[in-house]
Amino acid sequence: MIQRLRRLLCLLPAIACTIPLAVAADSKNDLLSFAGVAAGGSRAGASVSAPMQVVILLTVLTLLPAVVVSVTPFLRITVVLHFLRQALGTQTTPSNQVLLGLSLFLTILIMQPVAADMYAKGWEPLQKQQLSASQAFDEGVKPLKSFLIRFAREKDVKLFLEISKTPAPRTPGDLDLRILIPAYILSELKAGFQIGAVLFMPFLIIDLVVASVTLSIGMVQLPPVMISAPFKILLFVLVDGWNLVVGSLMRTFY
Repeated sequence: MIQRLRRLLCLLPAIACTIPLAVAADSKNDLLSFAGVAAGGSRAGASVSAPMQVVILLTVLTLLPAVVVSVTPFLRITVVLHFLRQALGTQTTPSNQVLLGLSLFLTILIMQPVAADMYAKGWEPLQKQQLSASQAFDEGVKPLKSFLIRFAREKDVKLFLEISKTPAPRTPGDLDLRILIPAYILSELKAGFQIGAVLFMPFLIIDLVVASVTLSIGMVQLPPVMISAPFKILLFVLVDGWNLVVGSLMRTFY
C-alpha cells in the first residue's frame, strides 16, 4: 500500500513537504523525531516507520492542492486562461473544469523535471539512509528554490525581506522559502495580469468597432456584445488562438 501511494505522489511529494518544514525550520529535528523519524545529530541515517509514512503521505495529499495552486506555474496559467475567456466573452465556455484540467497538465509538464530532481536529491537518499532528514530536506529543496528564484522579482523579494526584518542573504540560493514563496506568488500574479491585459487588446478593439457601428446606424435595441461575440470567436479560430496562447504561455517558463 505504501509503495502504491509513493508511486502516485512521485511527481510532487517533495514540493508539498517543503511547506510545513519551512515554517518550522528552526525546530526541524524535534518535529521529525516527534513524527517517528530518527534524525539524530550527525548520523547519516534516517528511519521512518510504516504508520508514519502513511501519515506523511496523507499530509502531503492534504497540502498538495494549496502547493499546486500557489507554488507552481498553475497560478499564472489559470490567471491567463481566465482573462482569455473573459476577453472572448463566452461566459462559461470553456468550463472551469476544462480550464483547470488544462492548467494542471501544463503545470505537470513544466514541474516534472523539478519534482523529479527534488525526489532524486532528497527523498531517495533519505530512504537509502544516505542522508539524515535535515540533510535530505536541504538537498531536496534546492531545485525548488532554483525554480522560484528564476521567476520571483527582486522587488517582491526585497518587500518580504523588509516585512520579515530578515537581513539580505549573500546569494539568491540562501533565501528562505518563507521569503521566496510569497515573492513568487506576487511575481506570478503580476506576470499573469500583464499577459491578460495584452490578450484583451484585440478583442477590445473589436468591441469598440462593433459598438460604434451599431450606434451609428441606430441599433440601440440590440446589445453590441451579441454582435461582437461571433467576430471575436471567428478571429480566435482563424489565428489558431489556443495553440498560439498556450504555446506563448509555455515559452515564458523556458
